[in-house]
Amino acid sequence: MLTQEVTAVRKTALYDEHVALGARVVEFAGWAMPMSYEGIVSEHRRVRSTAGLFDVSHMGEFVVSGADALHALEKLTTNRLASLAEGRVQYSAMCYENGGFVDDLLIYAMPKRYMLVVNAANKEKDLEWIRSNVAGDVVIEDVSDETGLIALQGPASEGILTGLTGVDLSVLPYYHWMKAEVAGRETTLSRTGYTGEDGFEIYCDPKDSRAIWSAFMEEGTAAGIGPVGLGARDTLRLEMGYSLYGSEMDASRTPPEAHLMWITKLSKGDFIGRDAIVRRMDEGIDERIVGFELTGRGVPRPGHRIFAEDDEVGYVTSGTFSPSLGVGIGLGYVRSDVTGELSVDIRGSYIEAHTVSLPFYREGSVRRRR
Repeated sequence: MLTQEVTAVRKTALYDEHVALGARVVEFAGWAMPMSYEGIVSEHRRVRSTAGLFDVSHMGEFVVSGADALHALEKLTTNRLASLAEGRVQYSAMCYENGGFVDDLLIYAMPKRYMLVVNAANKEKDLEWIRSNVAGDVVIEDVSDETGLIALQGPASEGILTGLTGVDLSVLPYYHWMKAEVAGRETTLSRTGYTGEDGFEIYCDPKDSRAIWSAFMEEGTAAGIGPVGLGARDTLRLEMGYSLYGSEMDASRTPPEAHLMWITKLSKGDFIGRDAIVRRMDEGIDERIVGFELTGRGVPRPGHRIFAEDDEVGYVTSGTFSPSLGVGIGLGYVRSDVTGELSVDIRGSYIEAHTVSLPFYREGSVRRRR
């Protein structure tokens, strides 16, 4: 059995399910979470070919309501929220005054309120930042402990979920949500995910998590469903070129450097960090995020140095062996003036690499987050 007991951390409502499935459990952002079950590569390929089931109940959820909620969130976030109709989901970010990232997040437009979904490691920091930067008639509720979250991802996802809900999933577009019963339990269901495949994220009462998880595992047996841990979640998101807070984003990086101006709407007016972002763009950025593939054998890892000829020009922020492509891939910051071929220093060996447009993996993938 691969399971190892992790103590002195929080456990999701599905912890016992992970233990029973023989997961290798690790501490992540203060939670005992499954890193893998049968292996990262096989779990990754399952999501690309059939369907995988993820426990992501460690994520943070806030509900923001009140007459001034929209105005407050427009000030706090980089994307244009006023145009987000009820029933839709938006990918956005919060920045400090210096333009650096507080966090990236999802925003759900709900009746008379918004739900924010933030990274587990940033939950307390985000909540403090939000509360200290809103004014007027705004109510902020931390509903993280009352919210379970299960992700079903992969090309077989719609078929599996259809067998457990009475709603027509074909009418639910990408980055939209609806209320629906799943396995007889009330849920908030969105067509979102972090893998690049079609899929759904199911928000529920934590008390219902085990029943929903078990129903998915049973309903999806014929389709080849299986549990997937954090390890494959990371390789899947990296193949899509999705940024990760703490890797491509942090308090020292701004949207122009991180290739996230597509979620930064300067034309919407003032928001926290806007002036600093404009100055950074006017002055020109010194470094930028690039995607690269190794042309030789090796696996890039965060912190590995990137070279152009004999000059050190940057460093790897995220790197892995791509199970789908069969090569080493990575994201990294490099000097903005650098063009042409690169190499990555992997334990003293300089492995040649070339930059590629993102995403790395395209076959069967849904559109990029928006």
